[in-house]
Amino acid sequence: MMPRHVHLIACGGTGMGSLAGMFKACGCHVTGSDQAIYPPMSEQLQAWGVHVFEGFDPQHLEPRPDLVIVGNAVRRDNPEAVAAQQAGLPIMSFPQALAHFFIQERHAVVVAGTHGKSTTTALIAWLLCHAGYDPGVFVGAVMRNFDRTFRLGAGPYFVVEGDEYDSAYFDKGPKFLHYRPRTAVLTSLEFDHADIYRDLAHLEAAFARFLQLLPQAGALFACSDFPRVRALLERTPLRATVQTYGLATAADWQVRDVAYDPDGTRFTVCYRGAAVGRFFSPLYGRHNVQNALAAIAVGTHLGLKPPQLAAALAGFQHLKRRGEVRGQAAGVTVIDDFAHHPTAVRATLDAVRQAFPASRVWAVFEPRTATSRRRVFQHDYARALRHADRVLVAEVYRKEQIPESERFSPPQLVQALQASGVPAWFYERTEDIISHLCREARAPDVVVIMSNGGFDNIHQRLLAALARRVAP
Repeated sequence: MMPRHVHLIACGGTGMGSLAGMFKACGCHVTGSDQAIYPPMSEQLQAWGVHVFEGFDPQHLEPRPDLVIVGNAVRRDNPEAVAAQQAGLPIMSFPQALAHFFIQERHAVVVAGTHGKSTTTALIAWLLCHAGYDPGVFVGAVMRNFDRTFRLGAGPYFVVEGDEYDSAYFDKGPKFLHYRPRTAVLTSLEFDHADIYRDLAHLEAAFARFLQLLPQAGALFACSDFPRVRALLERTPLRATVQTYGLATAADWQVRDVAYDPDGTRFTVCYRGAAVGRFFSPLYGRHNVQNALAAIAVGTHLGLKPPQLAAALAGFQHLKRRGEVRGQAAGVTVIDDFAHHPTAVRATLDAVRQAFPASRVWAVFEPRTATSRRRVFQHDYARALRHADRVLVAEVYRKEQIPESERFSPPQLVQALQASGVPAWFYERTEDIISHLCREARAPDVVVIMSNGGFDNIHQRLLAALARRVAP
């Protein structure tokens, strides 16, 4: 039974805000609180009719809600969390609530992995929706085909992005352990989330637990292009059937005859050597061919036919903040991308080169995630960013939170890039990055801004500054 009144503590993030929207769409009275909420989530919550309190105060629990959902950014000493516990209110973490109220007994298709989770989740959801299956969906980015991050759906499937990050201060396991997978995708496996996982073995153990949730009648689709994925499969006993997919390795699902053109990517999909069909994807980059191949494999497993898959894939619209063109000014194209792991940074830059072969590529990188703010990938970022023509590096986000001995060094990154022949600069202030680009960028350059946060609204500020540069 759905609760009548749900209150979400720290509702401003993509996951918690979207969950608030799902409860509202089910007819619940929904309230929330957070320290500071910015667009687009602030606008979404307002449009959905979710009342959001500024800051945290026990009075926000009046009138008494039927359920309190606590985000993973909430500390155990949060005044609302403490008051909810003292009042004996039912409390759940975000993934607990998503699984209990929305996934329930539906066939859960869970997409996990270090890279490509959001895009692959959205692709599978769109293929199913286009074929009339009316799936439920939950993904950590705005899906352009649905213009939102979630979809209730009434069909038998629920497609969800399976995040390996922890759930709440009282629920320290990864989110994906709550989602009861019957079909799963493992897109990749590399070290990430250095604030939670001690090392790669610790992270791999979490993924092994997830894969072992699959029932005997379940199915796993795993990308064999990643050595750690292959190693995990070899040593993890599974009840489910396993099918592999990949571009560079022997796999059950493969592609051949890949061709890039101005509109996207064309390729032939093969299953165990036999051609399934010729497909067109409006996405660029090798990583997006992997993502599309995973979606096609899953769609086939769930009963879709090649013509259905091909028609749906051709109509897929990319996620916001995943290679999203934010605009063009003075002949300079500005792209927003969520990339923050070194592998994702390189994949994004390679995809931009395919889409804009005649352009210089500027990379603007903000170290903002818990991992990128630490030294763990100091040298890897230098290797990844060499795939740009020019690089601008911002200051570490909230650097005072990271001990200097553990902190990522933007000046050291710039030195490494310069030593390898890539012009690079470090600026502490966003306005100085914008000024540099306004001085030096020219048509038909492409500026790729990579951050998992708002980055001081640099995208629109840069476009406005470029436009002023050429204004009469």
